[in-house]
Amino acid sequence: MNRSSGDRVDVSIRDVRVSYGGTVALDGVDVSFAPGLVHGLIGMNGSGKSSLYKAMMGLVPTSSGTISLFGVSPKEARKSQRVAYAPQSEIVDWNFPVSVTDVVMMGRYGHMGWRRHARADDHKAVAEALARVDLEDLSDRQIGALSGGQRKRAFVARGLAQGAELMLLDEPFAGVDKKSEATMTKLLRSLAADGRTIIVSTHDLIAVPALCDRVSLINRRIIASGEPSEILVPELLTEAFGGFVPQEALQLAKAPA
Repeated sequence: MNRSSGDRVDVSIRDVRVSYGGTVALDGVDVSFAPGLVHGLIGMNGSGKSSLYKAMMGLVPTSSGTISLFGVSPKEARKSQRVAYAPQSEIVDWNFPVSVTDVVMMGRYGHMGWRRHARADDHKAVAEALARVDLEDLSDRQIGALSGGQRKRAFVARGLAQGAELMLLDEPFAGVDKKSEATMTKLLRSLAADGRTIIVSTHDLIAVPALCDRVSLINRRIIASGEPSEILVPELLTEAFGGFVPQEALQLAKAPA
């Protein structure tokens, strides 16, 4: 199952601390992410998953520590189009009058001039991305008219059109049915097999074993990282989730591999 490219690490995060006013969101986070794998960032709501994503994208300042993406700073990596982000559904205005193609074409903006004039290679990249996520037949549909799973795939297609090597997905299984979850799992695993670094933040423990090669438990700091069978154990889950660990997840953790 492990397809990491040797000892190469695309993302290195060392002793990172992030605070909002007097509230500590991240406290001494140490973690790394290698290419060719699907990584799970697992924690309850408010554990720091979104804050870590924002720090990795250079959108919030760190009060200590270092973050390196492909050997450069987050802002440099984002400027070079190597990092893509698929947000939680709740923070997107689905009524905005844009088509699926329009959304995916946004991934090409960094490759265009200031006029945002799409060229032949931009249209080609968008078409290939839509084909990869199986949304060609819905390319002209308004983005809000898609199902939850289709919307998630549209944002993955945006990252593909962009040419991103690191893809950050925030709660990709929230609000999707089991069929869509299986489709997304297959897609993300195929993207990792291409050599991309895929990081999925979630509190949905049930989906993790089928999706992730490695997982990191977070609760303001990284509690543990490793293969799912090593990390999804009752004592570590309890440390990460406190008394909020779903019983079905604990039963899953106790089940034999």
